[in-house]
Amino acid sequence: MIVLNNLTYRYRKGAEALTDVSASIGPGIHLLLGENGAGKTTLLHVMAGLLYPSSGECLIDGEDTSRRMPSELSRVFFLGDNMPFPAKTINEMARIHAVFYPGFDAVQLQENLTSFGLTGDEPIAKMSLGNRHKSQVAYALALKTDILLLDEPANGLDISAKQALQSMIASNVNEEQTVIISTHTVNDFTNLFDGVIVLSRSHLLIAMTANDIVSRITFTVSSIPAIDPVYGETRINMFHSIVENTDGEDSDIDYILLYNALMNPSSRPRLLQLLNNNDNEQHD
Repeated sequence: MIVLNNLTYRYRKGAEALTDVSASIGPGIHLLLGENGAGKTTLLHVMAGLLYPSSGECLIDGEDTSRRMPSELSRVFFLGDNMPFPAKTINEMARIHAVFYPGFDAVQLQENLTSFGLTGDEPIAKMSLGNRHKSQVAYALALKTDILLLDEPANGLDISAKQALQSMIASNVNEEQTVIISTHTVNDFTNLFDGVIVLSRSHLLIAMTANDIVSRITFTVSSIPAIDPVYGETRINMFHSIVENTDGEDSDIDYILLYNALMNPSSRPRLLQLLNNNDNEQHD
């Protein structure tokens, strides 16, 4: 469990990258969304113990990540976009680095690499950006850390590699792991997410499970406009809408629609009221 308590991070010049963020994030695969500069990468860095909060705290199962205890760091792995690896090959990286991660699965690493058409013996320095990223993602998933933080893992991948990545994440992650994926290409990860975290201008808008979201709002697609929608868009002559869930039926989450609704100043207040209000109603 990741717990954020009034977490704030300020740059040296005083601007805030994260402002008073509080949330609890349990096991599962979570989507992290936000506009450029919203604080997504900073949040992942704080979770990984790579940055220290200016105030507040980030706890992983009760341990403060800013203490950087080796026993806790071995439970977390952060993979950044185009992050350099200190080894000549991925297999060499596994030999010298994976010893710090007790859950590392060498067999899984080879299976992951094979799924991408790689062996792990390719020189990292001579690999294309796409293949380098494939090998790094394959390695990160094989570490089997309790917390895995992926920043734009689909960058540089072609269509078939993106499909392999989605299957790989789904098959590699167990029910006890917490995986947070920051991406601008939501459609690369269809039906993969158990929850979503949305930041905007350093502030947290929501951190919710998918089940909680669909218990409160419904996503509809119709040839006619929805009645009293919270938010709606027209796509290829079809009306895509968010409405209040009044009948208790589940629907598939349209994460792009949800994000656009949260970014829209007209729909955001009502949407947040619906998403945050049902806890009290369920106890009436």
